[in-house]
Amino acid sequence: MANNAGFFTDGAAYERMMGQWSRAAGGMFIDWLGLPSGLRWLDVGCGTGAFSGLVLDRCSPRAVEAIDPAQDQIAYARTTPAAGKVNFQTGDAQALPFAAAEFDVAGMALVITFISDPVKAIAEMKRVVKPGGMIGTYVWDFLSGGSPIQPLRQAIEDMGVPVPPSTGHENSRRNRLEEIFRTASLEEVATRMIEIDVNYPDFETFWTSQTALANNVVQYLQKMTDTEVRKVKDHLRRQLATDRSGRVVYKARASAAKGRVPRP
Repeated sequence: MANNAGFFTDGAAYERMMGQWSRAAGGMFIDWLGLPSGLRWLDVGCGTGAFSGLVLDRCSPRAVEAIDPAQDQIAYARTTPAAGKVNFQTGDAQALPFAAAEFDVAGMALVITFISDPVKAIAEMKRVVKPGGMIGTYVWDFLSGGSPIQPLRQAIEDMGVPVPPSTGHENSRRNRLEEIFRTASLEEVATRMIEIDVNYPDFETFWTSQTALANNVVQYLQKMTDTEVRKVKDHLRRQLATDRSGRVVYKARASAAKGRVPRP
């Protein structure tokens, strides 16, 4: 099975591959949460800071704290415009470095499939959010082919190379997210699917962005010969939909869940 250990070591490459699509889904997620301004937010697994920046732009928060276990991602996040208003620090989602009931809302963007014990992580988010506060997450629906990297994955498999899902991809299912939230004894649990348009100005921009990091799909590509990689690339070029201007266009889908911390 592919290894994601090196996936989060280049913040700039990750931002180029996933940042804009994270923000597109994140904007719809924030609208769905329907929260007022002036709240204290926690961004769990903040990565390059894409979701934290959205919170600043759209929620007028009182304060934002953000954690991620990857030092390289935090280093990149601290170079972004959000760093002036967000406290980015390294930390573990399963052992949050905060006191009980510090926050009004905790969000987790595109992270839950990488966490070894998501039930524990959601329980930790519940611990640090005030009674009546909101917890929410969204994640690409990997198992149904909803990820922005699905076209590349499918092209590799079309060449006869199976690309099995990672263990954590089971937690990308909408019903699994609901189960995790209900296990945490949250109230008003709700789920939904979020669909976005993924587009690149041309095929070469798509290819460069999608192959920049050694994620669990690209690792299979890296094991191929140059001839095999060219075959994947040519096959993908033929398969991907383009508009009249040559833009690559397709859909991606994310599962989302939210719930409230019970009041005494």
